[in-house]
Amino acid sequence: MQVNTETLKPAINRLKRANGQLAAVIRMVEEGNECQDVINQLAAVSSAVDRAGFAIIADTLHHCIAEGGADVDVRELEKMFLSLA
Repeated sequence: MQVNTETLKPAINRLKRANGQLAAVIRMVEEGNECQDVINQLAAVSSAVDRAGFAIIADTLHHCIAEGGADVDVRELEKMFLSLA
């Protein structure tokens, strides 16, 4: 099962933004910024990554259903979904 890069462009963009946010968090820690500011940014990164992960799994499930899902390992999809919970 491969990801569909066309339908996942929003998730890819979200991950790219999260990557930039994470670099900012690292810089904030290195500069000794306020703890609350660092935590707020870290929470934003975490949320962005979680949302992208759920979007990727949802897209995969959608394509499996649309294509009949004959060769889909339901346990593997379930495992991927639960890994983000």
